[in-house]
Amino acid sequence: MTGDAILQPMLAMMVLTALVWFWLYAVRIPAMRTANRPVQSYTTPETGTLQLPEEANYPSNNFKNLFELPVIFYALCLYLYATGSAAQVDVFAAWAFFLFRALHSVIHCTVNIVMARFATYALAALALWLMLGRAILNAWF
Repeated sequence: MTGDAILQPMLAMMVLTALVWFWLYAVRIPAMRTANRPVQSYTTPETGTLQLPEEANYPSNNFKNLFELPVIFYALCLYLYATGSAAQVDVFAAWAFFLFRALHSVIHCTVNIVMARFATYALAALALWLMLGRAILNAWF
């Protein structure tokens, strides 16, 4: 395995983020048209949330969520790549992180079942913390 393998799940996360961005606008713009309110009435995220059906806000909420833990994921993948310390277990954990985040996004943007969403979020986080723990141990010991 080459160190480049750690970059592939990172790229996959970027693609997921782009897909959610497109999904956000595919859902929100029609909802705004249906609401038939002046565009200027959506000056803040909060006003949009109040004026649109709850389901129209799911992709927007998920998009914001993709800039929380994934930021650590991106930095960690780059760190592992730059230091050449990415092992097979890190690549596996990175793909697990991506897969659970992708499933989380599908749940969050559609049916939004909170416990299912939480479970996928927690499993993704565990994969990330495994990667981080390994990086710390490799750097300090």
